[in-house]
Amino acid sequence: MKKRTITFLFFCSAYFLCTAYPALAHKVNIFAYIDGTTVYTESYFSDGRPVIGGKIEVMDDAKQLLLLGTTDKQGFCTFPLPTNEGPLVIVLDAAMGHKNSFILKQTANPDSS
Repeated sequence: MKKRTITFLFFCSAYFLCTAYPALAHKVNIFAYIDGTTVYTESYFSDGRPVIGGKIEVMDDAKQLLLLGTTDKQGFCTFPLPTNEGPLVIVLDAAMGHKNSFILKQTANPDSS
């Protein structure tokens, strides 16, 4: 009886050790806003840690690359507001499959005449 129990436990543990399970990756977030003529982005993982050294690509709505950037130690990246008037697609690549994007709509500034 004892030998059967040990054999059963061995096969159960071997099954669980050899079965593939999906990896639980951290979701990555990006947020962007415009202040004056500067665009500010903030990138962070779902646990609140900043994305350090994440690659930022800024494209127009036709997916034409406008500029590249990198997040700093706080997960921030700033750049001058491009001259196009349409929305900006800001893509964050935080490595190891962590990728997300943010569409930043530009609105007419009522203060500019």
